[in-house]
Amino acid sequence: MEDARDDLGHLVWSQAEQRAAQGDTAYLGELGSLLADRYAAAAEQVREYERQLAHVVRVLALTPGPDSLVQLLQLLDEKRPSGHGAQPRFVASLLAEHHRVTDLAETVFERSEWERLDELRACLFHELLLRGVDVDAFPPLRSWPLVRPGWHPLAWLPVRRRDFEADADFPSRSLHGSACGVPGGLPDDGRTDPPTPRTSERAALRDIATTDVHESIVAAVQAGDWGACDAWVFMPDEPVAPERVPALLPTLPMSCVDGLGPTGRFEVAVRPLADIWRLLFATASMGGMGGSGVQAAYGRLWAWRSIAGLSGAPAGASAEEVERHARQSTWFHFEADGDWFHNEIGSDYGIAALAPDHRRLAVLAATDTD
Repeated sequence: MEDARDDLGHLVWSQAEQRAAQGDTAYLGELGSLLADRYAAAAEQVREYERQLAHVVRVLALTPGPDSLVQLLQLLDEKRPSGHGAQPRFVASLLAEHHRVTDLAETVFERSEWERLDELRACLFHELLLRGVDVDAFPPLRSWPLVRPGWHPLAWLPVRRRDFEADADFPSRSLHGSACGVPGGLPDDGRTDPPTPRTSERAALRDIATTDVHESIVAAVQAGDWGACDAWVFMPDEPVAPERVPALLPTLPMSCVDGLGPTGRFEVAVRPLADIWRLLFATASMGGMGGSGVQAAYGRLWAWRSIAGLSGAPAGASAEEVERHARQSTWFHFEADGDWFHNEIGSDYGIAALAPDHRRLAVLAATDTD
């Protein structure tokens, strides 16, 4: 089939059916084999172009100055490249890390010139906000919440950084590498480890988490593409005082404490909301081992969603309602040597939230090991 190398498409559409009718299936098999080889070669070429394009985008994004910024925006606006390396959320994160806020405000947020870059603007606004930029000091940033698309998912978030978001962690990127990590380990402050041996009896409570609540609680972990996660919600018949929660947690009917045993390691600490939010934000924004997460803007969104589910905010609650529930809840951070956790540094944690009325206890368990 020498001629097949010249024009496979012509042979497919002009001879395939005819050869099949003649019983020449060997011809069709050879034709299919050649097509499969060409498809594989073309697919690899597309992947190589994608890698090369991502590198060019990265170089432009990491090169400070208005000239590189204009060239990058023109490329994104006119060509709309695909692939992870050109995703607006990723590019926005690089820009926020390496460019002057003045240049970003004056150039990126000029909507009349870059008509197709609203997703980039939406992400960049929150990237800058979380980094402590005073948006009121830059008119284009100050006006963005007024002109942004109201349907955009990030529009739900507060347009001012909350105090508990002030210590967010961000990755550090260069042309050929990056460094990031989720804050792990329990602090010495606030430790309330229950004494051992603990009871081996399980508490007579039932998980009542609905599908929607479960999805809300695990949102940050799933966004970060960690190895596994699970969530539970318990409603005791009587209020549970905060000081009783550390001893209650290892007795709850949860898979994350299966195999723990009465003397197995179970460490728990009362944590401020800021520490819990920081952990969830890092989980979603920077992702698990081998991943890159969803970056800061969407990491902020999914951290808030997990906070909403854990604190018991009603479905459809505003950010203000979620914040109120979160501030009134009591937060716990725990680690355990049960079968479910793998106990590698920075890759396992549990979070529990006790509602203000002490009648609802929500739990999230996460591990970055399959």
